[in-house]
Amino acid sequence: MTEKRDYRDTVFLPKTDFPMKAGLPQKEPGILARWEEQDLYRQLRDSRAGREKFILHDGPPYANGDIHIGHALNKVLKDAVVRTQTLLGKDAPYVPGWDCHGLPIEWKIEEAYRKKKRNKDEVPATEFRQECRDYAARWVDVQREQFKRLGVSGDWDNPYLTMAPEAEAGIVAELLKFAETGQLYRGAKPVMWSPVEKTALAEAEVEYEDIVSTQIDVAFEIVECPNVPELIGAHTVIWTTTPWTIPVNQALAYGESVLYGLVEATNVEALAGKRFLIARQLVSEFNKRLDDQFGQTVLLKGIDVGGAIDGALLRGTICRHPMHHLGGFFAEPRPMLPGDFVTTESGTGLVHMAPDHGEDDFDLCKANGLGPKFVVDDDGRYREDWLWLPRTDERSGSVINPKFNAPPNDEGTGGPICEDLKAAGALLSASADYQHSYPHSWRSKAKVIFRCTPQWFVPMDEPISPFDFDVAHLGGIGGAVALAVDASHTRTLRETAMAEIAQTRFVPPKGKNRIGSMVEGRPDWVLSRQRAWGVPITLFVNRETGEYLVDKAVNTRIVEAVKAGGVDAWCEENAQALLGNDYNLDDYEMITDILDVWFDSGSTHAFVLESERWPDLQSPADLYLEGSDQHRGWFQSSLLESCATRGRAPYKQVLTHGFTMAADGRKMSKSLGNTVDPLKVMEEYGADIIRLWALSVDFTEDHRIGPEILKGVADQYRKLRNTFRYMLGALGGFTDAEKVDVAQMPELEQYVLALLGELDGKLRQAVEDYDFNAYTRALVDFMNEDLSAFFFDIRKDRLYCDAPDGLERRAYRTVLDTLFHALIRYAAPVLVFTAEEVWSTRYPDADSVHLLEWPEIPSVDADEAVWAAVRRLRERVTEAIEPLRREKTIRSGLEAEVVVPENAVPAGFSSDDLAELFITGTVTVGQGDSVSVTKSSDAKCGRCWRLLPEVTEDGDLCGRCTDVVARLDAAS
Repeated sequence: MTEKRDYRDTVFLPKTDFPMKAGLPQKEPGILARWEEQDLYRQLRDSRAGREKFILHDGPPYANGDIHIGHALNKVLKDAVVRTQTLLGKDAPYVPGWDCHGLPIEWKIEEAYRKKKRNKDEVPATEFRQECRDYAARWVDVQREQFKRLGVSGDWDNPYLTMAPEAEAGIVAELLKFAETGQLYRGAKPVMWSPVEKTALAEAEVEYEDIVSTQIDVAFEIVECPNVPELIGAHTVIWTTTPWTIPVNQALAYGESVLYGLVEATNVEALAGKRFLIARQLVSEFNKRLDDQFGQTVLLKGIDVGGAIDGALLRGTICRHPMHHLGGFFAEPRPMLPGDFVTTESGTGLVHMAPDHGEDDFDLCKANGLGPKFVVDDDGRYREDWLWLPRTDERSGSVINPKFNAPPNDEGTGGPICEDLKAAGALLSASADYQHSYPHSWRSKAKVIFRCTPQWFVPMDEPISPFDFDVAHLGGIGGAVALAVDASHTRTLRETAMAEIAQTRFVPPKGKNRIGSMVEGRPDWVLSRQRAWGVPITLFVNRETGEYLVDKAVNTRIVEAVKAGGVDAWCEENAQALLGNDYNLDDYEMITDILDVWFDSGSTHAFVLESERWPDLQSPADLYLEGSDQHRGWFQSSLLESCATRGRAPYKQVLTHGFTMAADGRKMSKSLGNTVDPLKVMEEYGADIIRLWALSVDFTEDHRIGPEILKGVADQYRKLRNTFRYMLGALGGFTDAEKVDVAQMPELEQYVLALLGELDGKLRQAVEDYDFNAYTRALVDFMNEDLSAFFFDIRKDRLYCDAPDGLERRAYRTVLDTLFHALIRYAAPVLVFTAEEVWSTRYPDADSVHLLEWPEIPSVDADEAVWAAVRRLRERVTEAIEPLRREKTIRSGLEAEVVVPENAVPAGFSSDDLAELFITGTVTVGQGDSVSVTKSSDAKCGRCWRLLPEVTEDGDLCGRCTDVVARLDAAS
């Protein structure tokens, strides 16, 4: 028997040095180092110089601690935006920044002081601030390297820092624009206050958690009632969950349209002889609380006073405070005032008013000549001189301490408020079981209080005086910026902001309503904080008039001083020099409050986008991109700052993403042990896996991550990598001389080019929509389903076995080349490291893949309906073959003889065409509706392994292979 020849050396198998195993954790740092050595970011700027700009302005992360998975998602999304816009040929610079001032950093330094038993107040302010600055600088450097490790491209050597002197000067300059246009006022209003951190908080610095509070019903005796004299001697009843506010009560509020009734208890000795005024709708709820208080059914009987008492009849009614016997403040009359905020949803339909501790309270009392008393100190305790609760008393605990507000018990060990109300006979019910949502500081996690303090505000509803927004005299940080804005601008800040929201594109669209409702209902903007680490409110206030000084020359000196010396320049030693010769420091108070850090970050558009330090940038930005919580944070503070100083929004578009949850949908928490550390993920999988995850999820909603999810992403990555690996091997030695015109190509190649054109359109639209989930999904599906599982699978026979100069093989490789150049560009914004590795493998001497632009795709028409029918039939054939393969009747589809129904075969496809497309031995068109498969009895070609009638014996060659081998033998 003659030994059969081994034809393996005549088959053109793909060859490449590109490894199947990625080893991303080891490779990526080297690629990153090469980009830095090449200064790739600057190369990009040079290559796009003069092109249409696209500016994504970076919302500054806080310089405090390692990055978390939310940071990673945010930066990858920003990077994908910048890279896709760059790929489209635009000049899309990216300047990263950091938020460096504020309480969290100050708190960390104070913690270190406490461990060393140092008193912050005994440390010079400049020394303390320098420690804060050093702390922030260290974390900026740490986070910078972590963001770079994610493959985020940007001007990392020249970021913006809110603590840089020129930035601090820019923030001061923006503040002084508010001052010069009369958009600041100093007032006393209740603000959210953290007794732990001893400072006012912005809404964005507060989170809400469920707590259990003491709820009480308190009786205020009516002493005057001109419209309903029968009420004199009765008691109005108020319900509250903040017992500690009762001592500073100054009035009671009623609803003018509420119907009230008078009731008395008939079977409880402690309540004998007392009549109570309650909203008629809420009597039964009040009754239940009395039942619980007295441990029995309390029978309430209505008292006839000529029918229901209309709320409007309570005008002019006067009550007295339960603690009136203490005299002084407590003996003052407590008027009943109409309040449009009074409802009958809960409580008693009557509300006690403490202007020190509530916004509605403050406004109503102020309108009636009643002002706050400022009796609670910054640590949440009553003032030492407050006659009712001296600090030496056991009652001197914090007003937010549950024990301080605890209801009394038989042992008399309840909280002082409730105990004293009980002793006065005014406490009708008290129970520590009321569960509700309550604001907490998101930093210290401590409960906050509403506390009236003198603060600096920006009014939301005062008309902005006409001005031209000229900032020339306050430039100082890179030159004057002339802004063309209507000089007749007289809208209020709220109106301006709402108009700009209407003009801004929000992605997803629901963001427009979210921020709109917040701006529409927000109170005046509180700018001041009572801390040390931040940008000072650089104002001089006349001691006699209370007016702040507005002088452009003084303001210019202040800005220049801060630019030269940072915030330390605002100090008493420099005060007279800043005022100049025209003013005497003795006549002025130098404000020591600092600015809300949201004003810092809200001003970044001014000192970054408009600065000569970053000439590649421009204002307004094309896009702001942050988490959805920034509708009440950075998006809003930036909007208000820009509208107040420029009459417009600082952005054209706003994109928001949701929050990353654990795999089970729960919020991530270190205590639950369900956090995912992006640094560890990069150590195990590599940055490209994080990027593929971030750009695959629907980031506009809350989304998930976990070990199993990451394994799935890694598997998806492996498939994409192997697709590129196959293409690299299949294109080995390809040159332009081998290319085939589209018109000469087989229909399958033309169809695949048509699919590529469709993909190109989908990806362009996804970029326009910032829909990276759709972008990545379309790319992955095309590479996996249209290429690997279909086109590549069918054409591997042509690639391996056709003659190198065969038209079909050349056409296939021509399309592979077109696909390669398109797909490597499409993938580059997603898999930044892998795309570079793939590109440099094929073109080792070429520039970076990230310098390339969006591919030009040939326009090819194909009858996609016909090809869709072919692919459906192919799936049916594959399904019919699979049982025989599982049973090992056949080992591959090449051994199958297939009969397909005639009605399923599109016109124009021969049996040989179908056999090639289905990768089977033979295909016969028959009658019926089903696909049938039998094992072929033909012999197998020793080179291409196809079973064909023309092969007489296993191992012999078919006609095609005979010709190719003969030519190869002759050539060798």
